[in-house]
Amino acid sequence: MAEPVVRQTSRAAVTLATAPIRVAYRSVHERDDDEVFQGEPVAEEEPAVLRAVPFDEAAASDQSVHVAYLAPRRKRQHAPRNQEAFEDDDDFAQGLREAATKNGDRPTVTGSRALLRNGIAYAPERAPQSVKNAIWAANNLRCKPYVWGGGHSSFSDDGYDCSGTVSYALRGAGAIAAPLASDELTRYGERGRGRWFTIYARRGHTFAVIVGLRLDTTDFQNGGNTGPRWHLDMRDTRGYVARHPAGM
Repeated sequence: MAEPVVRQTSRAAVTLATAPIRVAYRSVHERDDDEVFQGEPVAEEEPAVLRAVPFDEAAASDQSVHVAYLAPRRKRQHAPRNQEAFEDDDDFAQGLREAATKNGDRPTVTGSRALLRNGIAYAPERAPQSVKNAIWAANNLRCKPYVWGGGHSSFSDDGYDCSGTVSYALRGAGAIAAPLASDELTRYGERGRGRWFTIYARRGHTFAVIVGLRLDTTDFQNGGNTGPRWHLDMRDTRGYVARHPAGM
């Protein structure tokens, strides 16, 4: 009934006239379900119906819109160390072939103990093939200088440190896929001395004893770190952890 009158009235007057109606409407429809007005029974309300509200582009353009979103956390990527280690297998195999050519096609000696002759280790015939391969691999390093950190970014390097030397021999035996540091070698393989191959490791230094020969970068006769060499003399193993590759 009021629709014709509302249409002919200014917007400000309509707002003032309908304000009490809106307030009364909200007071009725926004009450709690269990609310009772002065003891009078409350009629059951009809479910509210959602009505579409027209979008005012002019009003929206005057206001800034802030959008909140959750950015997924980027996962940290770890370098595939073992996969990278296999990338230089061709260089490693080439080095072993060159060593075999220089050293008389993989020298061996009868019995179960290695023989050292002119800095070259002869693998015992009774040793497992993996042990022989480790000896022949280490022969390839006998002229390399000592370089701190050498042999860790790649098995093929210009120089080697103590753990890089032992890692090279282990790689020749097929016992590891990536170079290991000294503290990692304290937890490598199995506990105790092996029958053919024993690693002595502690924080800061490591060496190996393979079928009676010491593979070490420390030369007590010449003094200091001279590089990867075979030695007949032994060294004090107090403070070292003895480990060995499985089956060796």
